[in-house]
Amino acid sequence: MTTELQQDGTEPDATEAGEKPGNGSAKGASKAPKLVDKVFDQLQERIVSGEFPSGSKLPGEHDLATLLGVSRPVVRDALGRLRDVGLVYSRQGSGTYVRVFDTQKTNLGFSPVKTIADIQRCYEFRLTIEPEAAYFAALRHDDAAMQKMRAALSELRDATRDQTHRSDVDFLFHRSVAEAANNHYYTACLDALRQHIAVGMNLHGLSLMGPLTKLEQVYDEHRGICDAIAAGEAELARDRMREHLEGSRNRLFENKVLDLSR
Repeated sequence: MTTELQQDGTEPDATEAGEKPGNGSAKGASKAPKLVDKVFDQLQERIVSGEFPSGSKLPGEHDLATLLGVSRPVVRDALGRLRDVGLVYSRQGSGTYVRVFDTQKTNLGFSPVKTIADIQRCYEFRLTIEPEAAYFAALRHDDAAMQKMRAALSELRDATRDQTHRSDVDFLFHRSVAEAANNHYYTACLDALRQHIAVGMNLHGLSLMGPLTKLEQVYDEHRGICDAIAAGEAELARDRMREHLEGSRNRLFENKVLDLSR
């Protein structure tokens, strides 16, 4: 049976969430994830996997809509999100293209994620830089940096209310922390790892589907990091970022990390 879609890409039986993530009038009621979230994830996965390689032109909106079985407005919104996170760009009158990351410009060229072990390695590497970025963000942030961080946090809150995980916004939050540290090496590192991080974030997002408490917990972790940075609590910000990354890794690997010994 085909479900008719509303203009925002949600299914018609979706219910409005309460002020706090997961707080609704009916116990156990859930809100259907927006189709645009699913389409974004599918397109991002195809880009990261190389099915849509760097520099290539994406199929047109009509073809993508047919391929994914959704309407063109849903595809258009998903492409807008891909542009927002820097994975694609548009050429006037030509179409949408997968962005080529200039490793010579950044002097960073990380090998692509090919195995589950590579996802774990990526988490290990992030644990060596992102907690320190949060530490310095607490010491150096300004109002503009906090505004950007809170904007990403607000979108994460909305996604949690919709019982979905927005990996694009998740990345923007982490990048906003790096920006707040006022150290371009942190942001350059995250930019170079954008597609690598996306693989882990997408899989982590899938592991959160089910009990709403998992999504709420992840949102609370992000909010705790933001609060510590805003308060200038550098040590606390570092600890919370480390706990968040370790928690994400452990949820994904079900507390069974791989032995990477040679």
